[in-house]
Amino acid sequence: MLLIRCPYCGERPETEFRYGGEAHIARPADPSALDDEAWADFLYKRTNPRGLHVERWRHIHGCAQFFNAVRHTVSDAFVVIYKKDDPRPDLSQLIPGGGK
Repeated sequence: MLLIRCPYCGERPETEFRYGGEAHIARPADPSALDDEAWADFLYKRTNPRGLHVERWRHIHGCAQFFNAVRHTVSDAFVVIYKKDDPRPDLSQLIPGGGK
């Protein structure tokens, strides 16, 4: 079983967590000003990298807090886990070549 380290509760089994999508997505300042295509782009278009990916997670069966993680999509390894208000880490500094 995969263990995930919650920044608030410590290491727990993966079954306690839920994936929340890509992290650090900025909501449009004025959503009503977007046309349908731009709104659909905001809602559905995300990066899908092979390598490091910055994600949002929630410890649903624990503290219920959201947090962010950098996970390697090939190995499924969590490289960095950090609180939701902390800045995004520089991926180029984590693995040479940006994790690809």
